Amino acid sequence: MHLLYRKKWAIALGLLPALFFYIVFSIFPILNSFYYAFTNWDGLSEIQWVGLSNFKEILGDKVFWLSFKNNIYIVLVSIFGQVPIGLGLALLLNKKMRGSQFFRTVFFLPVVTSTVIVSMLWNMIYNYQMGLLNTVLRLVGLESWVRNWLGDPKTAMMYICIVIVWQFIGLYMVIFMAAIQNVPSEILEASELDGATGMKKTWYVIVPMIWDSILASIILCISGSLRTFDLNFVMTNGGPAHSTEVMAIYMFNKTFSSLQYGYGSAVSLLIFAFSLILIVITQLLSRLARR
Repeated sequence: MHLLYRKKWAIALGLLPALFFYIVFSIFPILNSFYYAFTNWDGLSEIQWVGLSNFKEILGDKVFWLSFKNNIYIVLVSIFGQVPIGLGLALLLNKKMRGSQFFRTVFFLPVVTSTVIVSMLWNMIYNYQMGLLNTVLRLVGLESWVRNWLGDPKTAMMYICIVIVWQFIGLYMVIFMAAIQNVPSEILEASELDGATGMKKTWYVIVPMIWDSILASIILCISGSLRTFDLNFVMTNGGPAHSTEVMAIYMFNKTFSSLQYGYGSAVSLLIFAFSLILIVITQLLSRLARR
């Protein structure tokens, strides 16, 4: 501690370059986009101040509300899919069993794999003509189950959510494993002596002890789900008929395809606002549940 105190100016000086680039390339563009949200700008011509016109147009656009609904769908699937499955895997692999290290690696591997690679892989699985899924169904005589998995507007979003859950359960598994390993062994032993075994020990001892990690995971699910872009973009580009379009794709199309930079900035500001509202609601519900 004394060494850090004596070297604090040297440490601060060493952090300055990283802080400079972070402010220039992260903080400044974010703050700048708040200004652009109230303007009409195509990136080339003169910026025109339009006030709340962009927000009025966005809130009156049915495609935006469809993309918002798809984001909420992903949020719910992520919370009730990734978190419980990740917790279940963490509880299972935390036990001393053969091959646990191998399975930890297998489940975590999709997390560190490029989302573009994951999207292309699952596109090949879902492909109607030569996809692995339809090929297997044809081989086992289930021709009636063969379908265009990503071509039906009613179900395409559901099959994309399966990929999202599959890709990120490993992240929450690792988070929960670290939390479980920090639960004092004395508490677990005392609970077993009191008759709390199996699911009782999990529900009444382990879950309350790692509740902060669970809450952090839910917040990660919300923020990550509202920023979903690349997987949907590569797999379906928001189609068919906007059925898998999310707010980030909607913002991308308006900004770079239609050259409406002010409009796109307004969409990004709304994404930020929705994320903040959902996170605050989650924290309030968590506090009420603890009382």
